[in-house]
Formats: sequence, structure tokens, C-alpha cells
Amino acid sequence: MNKKFQFLIAATLLTIGGAANAGCGKGAAVGAVAGHFAGKHAVAGAAVGCAVGHHSAKKKAAAANAAAAPAPAPAAAAPAK
Repeated sequence: MNKKFQFLIAATLLTIGGAANAGCGKGAAVGAVAGHFAGKHAVAGAAVGCAVGHHSAKKKAAAANAAAAPAPAPAAAAPAK
């Protein structure tokens, strides 16, 4: 893979931002390193790492929201008619 293409991939990953892409940068970096050492598959590793990183960040955020949300109040009994 030539250096220009590697730079383009790195620049693209660094410019991707926002809450929708949480975890993608860290996962892509780890995946690219793992893919590189597993047979020169850095781009495939980055893609998979991005997906895994995003998934784990999404799960972590959902768990934090569930822990922060107050428990629902018990339903009051309806008056008898």
C-alpha cells in the first residue's frame, strides 16, 4: 500500500467526528495495527475495528443511560367504581 493512500485513510479517520461515530477512531487504530501484523490487512482491520469500537461505545453509553435513569414509579391503583 502506498504512503499517499495510507495518509488518506488516516486523515479520513481523524476527520470523522461526532457522537454518531463514538469509538470508531480508537477501534480503527487498534484494528489497523492488528490487521497489519496479521498479514498486511491494515485497512480491513481498521474497518472491523471501527465497527467493533462503535458497537462497544454504544453499549457503554446505553448502560450509562440506564444507570442514570430513575426507576419508574409504581402504578397507582385505580379507584373502584
